[in-house]
Amino acid sequence: MAGQDDQLEMTPAGIPLSLRPFFQEYNLEDLDPERSAFTVIERTLAWGDWLELRWLFVRYGAQRLAEWVRQAGWRCLPKRRFTFWTWFFDLRDCAQGERIWQH
Repeated sequence: MAGQDDQLEMTPAGIPLSLRPFFQEYNLEDLDPERSAFTVIERTLAWGDWLELRWLFVRYGAQRLAEWVRQAGWRCLPKRRFTFWTWFFDLRDCAQGERIWQH
């Protein structure tokens, strides 16, 4: 399956260039995948396609992503994506609070 990874062009730090539309307020080439992990995870879980999501799972691991969804997904992800990821990771104990707006 190494051929699929070759389809993604990467920044020098290793973030897929195809994610650029979801980081409009950032210079994607300046982002560090570890220092900016919260934002990279948020944007990719919310808007990433299959190849980008595959990269995300390889980069951060399922356990770290599940924990991110458990702690921050309710306030950072669109409601449908949050519901999908809680189902995907079988999370029954997600933190949830009041949303400022419905989306």
